[in-house]
Amino acid sequence: MKAGMNLLLWTGAATEEHIGLIKDIKGWGYDGVEFPMFDLEGSPWATLATACDDNGLGRTVVGCLPEGANLINEDAGQRQAGVDFLKGCVDCCAILGAKTLAGPIYSPVGLLVGRGPNDDEFKWAKDGLHEVGEHAAQAGISLSVEALNRFETYFVNTQAQVTKLIDAIDLDNVGHMYDTFHANIEEKGIADAIRTGGGNINHVHVSSNDRGAPGEDHIPWGETFATLKEVGYNGWLTVEAFGSWIPELAGATCIWRQMAKSEEHVAKTGLKTIQRW
Repeated sequence: MKAGMNLLLWTGAATEEHIGLIKDIKGWGYDGVEFPMFDLEGSPWATLATACDDNGLGRTVVGCLPEGANLINEDAGQRQAGVDFLKGCVDCCAILGAKTLAGPIYSPVGLLVGRGPNDDEFKWAKDGLHEVGEHAAQAGISLSVEALNRFETYFVNTQAQVTKLIDAIDLDNVGHMYDTFHANIEEKGIADAIRTGGGNINHVHVSSNDRGAPGEDHIPWGETFATLKEVGYNGWLTVEAFGSWIPELAGATCIWRQMAKSEEHVAKTGLKTIQRW
């Protein structure tokens, strides 16, 4: 089991200016860093890889599709743009040394169409993620598809829905994420949701119900970690919280107020919560 810290608490695109922060994350006791990847050229991936190596840190990536790139759009050009963008993300992951590309990598976050998903969209997502997954497998990289709550996507909201998609893709390196924030909204029961995801869960976001400090909230952490252990999960436990000013996500996450007394407090409290359980 490894503990990671997502940089979305500080930035939507890490640069050389965040190398000091990377050192701090190591000093706080984390095993790795999760980098946002919203723009293929938005960060100096090779330089950040060196910084992580110098500090003995692993890395993962969280990404989402930009406007005009959408695996579930009826326009074939948008679907191809989505595949091309995700393949580019995989190539950047290889430079960074990240072995996991996670996130809602089927459509842009916050895109709602006034209805639920249909069979065509399921097929398009399956086909697109299968193609990207095969590309990722060649680089030894896994995909982790994230179910979001109903206010951020209409496509997959629950562990049952995302498990159905992963089973249809049927690639060993394509699984899905369990995110405690989204599950808190959408699932009937936490333990049953994790059991439904089971062996398909290949990444976990440790996120409080208000996106503040994990452990200072009402997520049932004991039940969450006990059930993850029950299903045999042994991967990254990555703290995810957001700054109120991140433009790439502000509109979708609707975080307009400060959720904790400081970013460092969130990081340290989140790690203590993981270590406690």
